[in-house]
Amino acid sequence: MELILRPIEDNDIKLLNIWLNKEYILKWYNDADEWLNEIKERNGSFSFLHHFIVLKDDTPIGFSQYYDCFDAQEEWYSINQRNKIFSIDYLIGEEDYLGKGYGKEIVKLLISEIYKQSPEAEIVVQPDNDNIASCKALLANGFIFDKTKDYFLLSRQ
Repeated sequence: MELILRPIEDNDIKLLNIWLNKEYILKWYNDADEWLNEIKERNGSFSFLHHFIVLKDDTPIGFSQYYDCFDAQEEWYSINQRNKIFSIDYLIGEEDYLGKGYGKEIVKLLISEIYKQSPEAEIVVQPDNDNIASCKALLANGFIFDKTKDYFLLSRQ
């Protein structure tokens, strides 16, 4: 099950638009246009996001990204220092690859990318509680659910 993360290119946007507008993805990602805008602005106001196409062999099967939480400053966590806490997002856009363990492998690749940049970082993720597949992929990669903070945490401590 060899997967590769390749940085997003402009010619990937059409495929991402298709994926982000699929019903099973919209359920979790909500606003496809907002995601597409972030990707289109990846060299501008959203340059702190690291966007990837997930390839199985040479076939694009999904999308993933990671980012330093300091740069994003979202409401569900608190951070005041760069390179300490990161977060990830990922999806499998091709239905034939759902339910086969690829989500778990995508998470593993994203963890590896983050640790290349910041070996001692913690990673926090807050999927919807009903997104059982995503929650299982996180748990399979060593994340622990923090009930008080309502997110998954991977810590090297």
